[in-house]
Amino acid sequence: MDQQPETAAAPGHSLDRRAELSEFLRSRRARLKPQDVGLPDLGRHRRVPGLRREELAQLAGVSVAYYTRLEQGNGRNVSAEVLDSIARALRLSDAEHAHLTHLAKGKQHKKKASARAQQVRVPLRQLLDVLDTVPAYVVGRRSEILAWNRMAAALFGDWGELPAAERNWARLVFLKPEYRELFVDWEQKAIDIVCALRMDAGCYPDDPRLSALVGELSVKSPDFRRLWATHDVKEKNHGVKRLHHPLVGELSLNFESFRTTDDTDQALVTYHADPGSPSAEALRLLASWGTDATRVVPSA
Repeated sequence: MDQQPETAAAPGHSLDRRAELSEFLRSRRARLKPQDVGLPDLGRHRRVPGLRREELAQLAGVSVAYYTRLEQGNGRNVSAEVLDSIARALRLSDAEHAHLTHLAKGKQHKKKASARAQQVRVPLRQLLDVLDTVPAYVVGRRSEILAWNRMAAALFGDWGELPAAERNWARLVFLKPEYRELFVDWEQKAIDIVCALRMDAGCYPDDPRLSALVGELSVKSPDFRRLWATHDVKEKNHGVKRLHHPLVGELSLNFESFRTTDDTDQALVTYHADPGSPSAEALRLLASWGTDATRVVPSA
């Protein structure tokens, strides 16, 4: 199914890169204890959880004043070597390390990219149609669903019936009750989406549509506010999702996410069941029902 043209960018303010950098570093420092990093815990009362700034600076091999400036959001002249040292001291994952680098040393080309309309290449849309027994879709920046096939509509609902602006995983999961019922582990799905949006925020802090989305969800969803405040980031490229489909019942499906080589902001996501499993039979039934199945999961 072809994606519809994007709507015009919604008015909104940019995310504050300095504030994002400051809050991210504080949140990562707060989750570490002295014993986690080989420092003695002298049992003294700590006013805040986690490592002190001076302890983190010591581990990273930088001065306290230098680290303090960075944690206050001043990352303009920080070197890649210093960021690497701080990332090691904070025990950041690869995704967190990349996020820190984006926040500290934002790239100008990312600003231009955020303004471009997201277009799915024709051959990629054709591939979706060829995968006629595999639920598959293309997701882009801001968790926007850009294109999908018939099986994805049968599994998740017919996104073609929604306005273009509503074809967004974050809006669906946090604002539509039927998706809370669809995902057996709704909390984990919600976490995955927020972590991906945080990665986008690091890459595109000047994207007004992303800022507007975060603002809207923060107002409308207490769950989103709670998860957004954690500042967690991660990339989850494969795993298992359990769904409770209103037509075929519970399914356990393996998902794989493949970044496109020409546009790393888009990913092809596929779902499949273990061969011979009840979930494989359920997918076969969904495929046999054709377009009738796409009307079962509410989309509006």
